[in-house]
Amino acid sequence: MVAAPDTQQLSVIGEQGLMALFQALKRRGYRVVGPTVRDKAIVYDDIASPADLPRGWTDEQDGGRYRLARRDDDAFFGYAVGPHSWKKYLFPPLLPLWRSEPAGDGKGVRIIPEADPDQRFAFLGVRACELHAIAIQDRIFLKGLHADPHYRARREGTVLIAVNCGKAGGTCFCMSMKTGPKATEGFDLALTELSENGGPRFLVEAESDLGRSLLAEMPHEPAGERETEEAAALVARTAQSMGREMRSDDLRELLLGNLEHARWDDVAERCLTCGNCTLVCPTCFCSSIEDANDLGGGSTRTRRWDSCFTLDHSYIHGGSVRQSGKSRYRQWMTHKLATWVDQFGTSGCVGCGRCITWCPVGIDITEEVRAMRKTKPQS
Repeated sequence: MVAAPDTQQLSVIGEQGLMALFQALKRRGYRVVGPTVRDKAIVYDDIASPADLPRGWTDEQDGGRYRLARRDDDAFFGYAVGPHSWKKYLFPPLLPLWRSEPAGDGKGVRIIPEADPDQRFAFLGVRACELHAIAIQDRIFLKGLHADPHYRARREGTVLIAVNCGKAGGTCFCMSMKTGPKATEGFDLALTELSENGGPRFLVEAESDLGRSLLAEMPHEPAGERETEEAAALVARTAQSMGREMRSDDLRELLLGNLEHARWDDVAERCLTCGNCTLVCPTCFCSSIEDANDLGGGSTRTRRWDSCFTLDHSYIHGGSVRQSGKSRYRQWMTHKLATWVDQFGTSGCVGCGRCITWCPVGIDITEEVRAMRKTKPQS
């Protein structure tokens, strides 16, 4: 059961309040990014007003299947998650690092670092699982011995406006991973979209000083018991209708104790090693560095996303360490659910279900875990 929040900390806004939020962010110079409909999917892109949101649209998801569909109402956020995650902005797929050109004296080269963006992001529509994913990448890129300056330049000052889930996707399993469907921390504002009684209404919780400052510029009124109970019931229904589940208390021991399990061969027969699961995952962070030279004596260095499903990812002198599809799938899954805990103190999975939906052959990580647990050798 999801408890109703303290009504003293909550407010209610309507469509005018949502518009005022956009205006307040623009006055502060933020680049507003959020969900919108494009190419038959709900994707993240620059948005200018509530008119750009996927109002009245939802998504139908299952293993290897994603379809847009019309809702029977005009909800702004009546969908689960699409193919994009927020890492495409904080950890870009293709990032120029520097370029060089011949020095004026003809005796050397001049290195010119590529500038990081000077405009801060405002992410609107961040789900609870995605807040956890951002926190995981923060730990990876900012809290180690060597912080990533490019990630830090994008992450610092980013506004996170969460939306509590009113609909569970067919492949969602955030309840299993304890990452949703309600945002509990890590946001500036959190919205819960209520039923349209007389027009759009949102329950709003402000967690940060910036969030409270933004709320002050939005037409709002204090939340009553009716609104808080409706929001709590909505999130509870979402939790109960979750499309998948994956028991997570023993995952590390289960996977590392079954590295030669027959299930790895079974999944290898289906896996295309395309890397889709790593590209849509909101926490995967593998990358490679590419250098290019031009005929004029200049060069460029670029960082791009990589995947543990590529042969080159494990290449060392003499060849790749993981040459089979079996070994590469095992590397991905055991890292995501087991050795990630050893590295970063948490699982690398937030239960968003993207890897299931966007796998061309519908491989289901929750089913792989279930099958391995069911057929593991008896000790």
